[in-house]
Amino acid sequence: MFLYSSAPVKILVERKIIMRFTIIASLLCLLVAAGEQSAAQESFVHSDSLRITAEQTSMVAVPIPTEKAMDYYHSGNILWIVEILWGILIPSLFLFTGFSANIRNWAKKIGKKWFWIIGIYFVFFSLISFVIDLPLSYYQEFVQQHAYGLSNQTLGKWIGDSLTSLMIGIIIGFLFLWLPYLALKKSPKRWWLYVGIGTAPFLFLTLLISPIWIDPLFNDFAPMKDKVLETKILALAEHAGIEGSKVFEVNKSVDTKTLSAYVTGFLGTKRIVIWDNTLAKMNERELMFVLGHEMGHYLLGHIWKTIFFYSFLILITLYIAHRTAAALIAKFKLRFGFEDLSDIASFPLIILLVSLFSLIVIDPVGNWFSRSLEHQADQFGLEITRDNHNAATAFVKLQAENLSNPRPGTLYKIWRADHPLLGDRIEYANEYKPWLKNEKLEFEEYFKR
Repeated sequence: MFLYSSAPVKILVERKIIMRFTIIASLLCLLVAAGEQSAAQESFVHSDSLRITAEQTSMVAVPIPTEKAMDYYHSGNILWIVEILWGILIPSLFLFTGFSANIRNWAKKIGKKWFWIIGIYFVFFSLISFVIDLPLSYYQEFVQQHAYGLSNQTLGKWIGDSLTSLMIGIIIGFLFLWLPYLALKKSPKRWWLYVGIGTAPFLFLTLLISPIWIDPLFNDFAPMKDKVLETKILALAEHAGIEGSKVFEVNKSVDTKTLSAYVTGFLGTKRIVIWDNTLAKMNERELMFVLGHEMGHYLLGHIWKTIFFYSFLILITLYIAHRTAAALIAKFKLRFGFEDLSDIASFPLIILLVSLFSLIVIDPVGNWFSRSLEHQADQFGLEITRDNHNAATAFVKLQAENLSNPRPGTLYKIWRADHPLLGDRIEYANEYKPWLKNEKLEFEEYFKR
C-alpha cells in the first residue's frame, strides 16, 4: 500500500482483528489493454521522461509539520497506548471474573453439540466485546477524525460500517473458529503448529474473497472515469511488463479526506484501488509514481512474501502462547472456570497472550519487514517513472493531507510505522537517480524496452 493502512499487510490478533478476521494485503493486476495502448506507452514512457528532465534536478524540501499535525501525532500515540491497555484489560476481565466461562455455559444450554457451542460462544463474545469497545472506537474512529478535519463520514455511515464489520467478523468466526479448537482438542501439544501452518491458506482465501464480497460492503468500487488517464496507466503497465489488469476508483471521500491507494486480491480478484481523494488532489505525474509503486508490489512478489513471513511470525507467537497458557491455567483455573486450553472459554486467554506477544514480536518485526517492502516499491516506482520531483511532491501532499509527522521518534518507527518515514521517503525520492549516472537499475529486468 502507498501509505498507512488499516490494513495493508499487517496481521494483528487482537480485539478488532478477531471481530473482522480479514486482512487487506498487497497484490496488483492491471487492466487489459486495447488499441490505444501502444501510442499511450510511447507518449508516457519516452516523451514525458524527456520533459521531466529539468524537474529531476529540483529538490523538494521535507515540510515542517504543522502544529495541528503534531497535535494529531501526539494524540494518536496516546490513543495507541490506551488501545493496548484496553486490549489487555478487557480479555483479563473476561477471564478473571469467570465471565468467559459463563458465556460458555450459556452456549452449552443453547447449542448442545460441540460445533454449535463454539459458534454460539463466539457470537455472544463478539456482541459483548463490540458494546464494551464502542466508546473507544467511536472516539478514535469518528470523534478524533472529525476534530482534526480528516473525516467526511456521517454518524450514520460510521454506525453502518461498524455494524457491517461486526457481522462479517461474526460470520467468519462462526464458520472457522472451530478449526483451531479442533486442533487444540485433537493435538494439545502441537495445535500451535497446525494452526500456524493453516494461517497461510486462510489468508489466501481472505485475499481471494475480500475484493469482491467484503470491500464493496463499505464503499462503491467502479472502473476509472478518466479514460485518458486509464490509458496512460495501461501504458505504464505495459512498460513494466504487466498484462491483464483491473484498476478501480473507490469513493473514499464519503469517509475520509486523507489520501491513499493500495493493491488487494488474489488470482482473478486482484486489483489496484485508487481513492477518489487521491485522484482529485494529485497531479497526473504524481499518480503515475503512486501506480508505479503499486506495480512494484505486484512484480516483486510482495504478496507471497508478506503472507509467508507473517504466517511464520504467527506460528512463533502461537507457540509462545502455548508454552505460557498451561502455567496460567494451572494457577488460575478456579477463577477462569476451565482447566484446558481446548475449552472455548479459553478464547480471551488466547487473545490476551497473542496480543501481548504480538506487541513484542509481530509488531516490531512485522513493521520492519513491511518498511523494507515499501522501500523496494518506492525504488521501483522511481525507476519506472524516473520522475523524482513528482514522487517527492506526492509524499509532501500525503504528509499535508494526512496530517503526518515526517520524522517521528524511534519508538514510533519500531512499533507503529509499517511504511518508511515520510521524511526519509521524500529525501530518497530527491536523491535516487542512478539513470543520470549511467548506473544499472535494480529492477531493470522488469521493464520492456
